[in-house]
Amino acid sequence: MDGLMNPDAQLAQALSGASAGREPQLRRVENEEQARQVAEEFEAFFLSQMIEAMFKGVGENNPFGGGPGEAAFSGLLHEEYARVMAGTGGLGLADNLTAEILRYQESGEV
Repeated sequence: MDGLMNPDAQLAQALSGASAGREPQLRRVENEEQARQVAEEFEAFFLSQMIEAMFKGVGENNPFGGGPGEAAFSGLLHEEYARVMAGTGGLGLADNLTAEILRYQESGEV
């Protein structure tokens, strides 16, 4: 296969970049509910980055794990873990971020 990737490797590469572009979007919020949503998105993104680093190298030599399926979908699993954690309180960042988002907008600095 002169320089061509096998289909499993292509799938793994495509899905490993699935989290790219899922960074929290900066936008103006109209109320506290929207500020909370933005704050939770940011906390989930932050947590997914931490979880990704935590799982680096885990299970690579495991006889029951690994392979292209795990490589392809582990990033999506990490994102889901982070989303659930952020939605249930996470690290508590969303509370402080919500207050800061609202304070920053009220000051007219945006």
